[in-house]
Amino acid sequence: MPAISELNTDHIREITALFKSVFTAPPWNDDWSDEKQLNEYIKDIMGNRNPLALGLFEDGRLIGIVLGYLKHWYSGTEYYIEEFCIDRQMQGQGMGTYFFQRIEEELKKRNITHIFLQTERTMPAYEFYKKTGFLELKDHVSFAKRLL
Repeated sequence: MPAISELNTDHIREITALFKSVFTAPPWNDDWSDEKQLNEYIKDIMGNRNPLALGLFEDGRLIGIVLGYLKHWYSGTEYYIEEFCIDRQMQGQGMGTYFFQRIEEELKKRNITHIFLQTERTMPAYEFYKKTGFLELKDHVSFAKRLL
């Protein structure tokens, strides 16, 4: 089975390549053609005060990433996931579920009490996260305001 390992800035090239290959394809179709912007985005997440980035490797190749940060809260330390993805060729084969099981094991070893993440209700990820045991927070609201 694939192995899980902590990622750091030495892995940025692999992370950005996997991230771009997944999120520029359907159903997301994000425009990550600006390589500088993509690199800065990944560095933003990994350069956080308490970053936690984990990779799923198969035969030495990065096939999955979870990028986020730890936040200390009154009820314990929480893990906020900013990005999660599995190589497109590996999707639909149980790798995402397997990776999340391993992520949860790793977080429990670190005494992390909760995982938080956001996704869009209309994306396949929504059903995946529900299937993986995440609960939708009915009272939680996300706001955005476009400035430019």
